[in-house]
Amino acid sequence: MTGRIRRWQQRHWGQRSKVERVELYSVITWHCSIWFIAGCWVLLPLPAGLAHRPVAVVLGSVLALVSIAQCATANALVRTTLDACLGRTELPPGTQRFPAALLGLGFAVLVTLVALDAAKPVPVRMAIGGLLMPFGLLYGLTVPVRTFLLRAALLTVLITAAFGWADHSAVGVVATAVTTVFQSLFTLLAGRCGAWTLSVMWEADRARETEARLAVAEERLRFGRDLHDVLGRNLSVISLKSELAVQLARRGRPEAVEQMIEVQRVAQESQREVRAVVRGYREADLGAELVGAQGVLTAAGIDCEVGDRTAGLPAEVQSVLGWVVREATTNVLRHGDAGHCALRLEMQEGRVVLTVENDGVAGTPHGGGGSGLAGLRERLAAVGGTLRAGRVGDDRFRLAAEVPLTQEAREVSGVML
Repeated sequence: MTGRIRRWQQRHWGQRSKVERVELYSVITWHCSIWFIAGCWVLLPLPAGLAHRPVAVVLGSVLALVSIAQCATANALVRTTLDACLGRTELPPGTQRFPAALLGLGFAVLVTLVALDAAKPVPVRMAIGGLLMPFGLLYGLTVPVRTFLLRAALLTVLITAAFGWADHSAVGVVATAVTTVFQSLFTLLAGRCGAWTLSVMWEADRARETEARLAVAEERLRFGRDLHDVLGRNLSVISLKSELAVQLARRGRPEAVEQMIEVQRVAQESQREVRAVVRGYREADLGAELVGAQGVLTAAGIDCEVGDRTAGLPAEVQSVLGWVVREATTNVLRHGDAGHCALRLEMQEGRVVLTVENDGVAGTPHGGGGSGLAGLRERLAAVGGTLRAGRVGDDRFRLAAEVPLTQEAREVSGVML
């Protein structure tokens, strides 16, 4: 027996998400509440309140059967009505017709009991609330609140008038009206509040799922961008050094070995950087990138002018500008036939500006294209920066990255780097 209970719990509870568990709990609560109200307000008090006459017994039995049918119908429609309320499905036409017919039949029996003086007043008023519960709980989920309140007010008038006709007691009329209003509002709150809570929880759950998917997509973009930035320059250096080593080897020069040793070093460095990218810890150091850019460009026969005064810049600014230096150096090596390249770093009105300018215009791509420049724009946008790339005059190409600095960073950096 214990094993069956555990298997049922695992199948119907353990495999559900937290929101699904709350929804299941709410549905079970509604099921139980419907039967509990019917039992406490109709089925249990009614027999004691009936007169000892055959007609009273018959009408009381019919009313009990109507109440049971109401509960069974409401339980069968709870899931369908809730799904429609949460926007999952459309409510089938005519869903509320049978419950409405049962409600009307139940009130007709109650009015008859009162008219024949076959039931005591208190059980009759309790039965009014018991009959309204199964219908009102679900009906409140299918129509707007305003519509429900207007129709509840109309129903209150009709019920009060009917019971006033059957029972000329002013106290009875007031008690009937109060009971109808109270139970109508109670059923509206019981259904609407639960459904609203579930709706908010499902929206939050979907938001978390969307956030998780966006985080995965962002990580993929980061990985692709970092991999491009890490390997782009290193592969260009390897290609350049290998070509130089081949030329030196053909001439029998011993420097070919030194060039291949450098190729090996760059390859090993690439392995370390790729592992860092996979771990998500890869950062670019602006000072190191400027020194590396000068060395690589000089080795490629390009006259390189570098201003590397990076003191006082925030770490995140240095990192993003380091990636700009790396990508710009890669593009100078890959495109065009530059003879001179200048890398300048300066402060302009609260912004740090990195400019990379070269005279290899012929094969240099225009600004805006390429995944490398797109990746740089993404990195700069994360710190509020911008990137511009394009021709300057007829014989030069300029790439400029601007990053705004905080007041504290400006004071540390000074007026001019």
